Amino acid sequence: MSVRPAETVDAVEPGRMTPKDIANRALSEHDPAVLDQLLALPQAHLVVDGYNVTKTGYPQMPLEKQRLRLLGQLAQLAAQTGAEVTCVFDGAELAAPVLLAPPRGVRVLFSKPGVTADELIRQLVRAEPPGRPVIVASTDREVADGVARAGARPVASAMLLKRLA
Repeated sequence: MSVRPAETVDAVEPGRMTPKDIANRALSEHDPAVLDQLLALPQAHLVVDGYNVTKTGYPQMPLEKQRLRLLGQLAQLAAQTGAEVTCVFDGAELAAPVLLAPPRGVRVLFSKPGVTADELIRQLVRAEPPGRPVIVASTDREVADGVARAGARPVASAMLLKRLA
């Protein structure tokens, strides 16, 4: 009987690898490398809960500076990964219209009066075609649960901040 190609590959026999071995190979749910893997998927779309991220990362800054800092970092991420990036801010937090030149590669949206950024994020996710990789950065449990039900992958704001740092 001849040797088959699959028999020449060195591997662990079934029953010899423990769940601990497998767990050690897996990335932690909080590892920014998970985000890189998700953004490397073809046609990936990152949707960012803007103020949720900025108030997690640098709450002491004025809102305008929070927005500018985050958008600058997201522009770099978009350039590095090629992913589509949309950043959503709550329009209710605005005292006056924002004059903002959106950074290259980042779509910036403000929710309309009476609509929260959370709802706008859910609308964005529902608008995507089935099967498209959509990643939503927010620590808001209601947002995360809602987008997960709609087929998107929620990631914590802290993970995005770690990746941007």
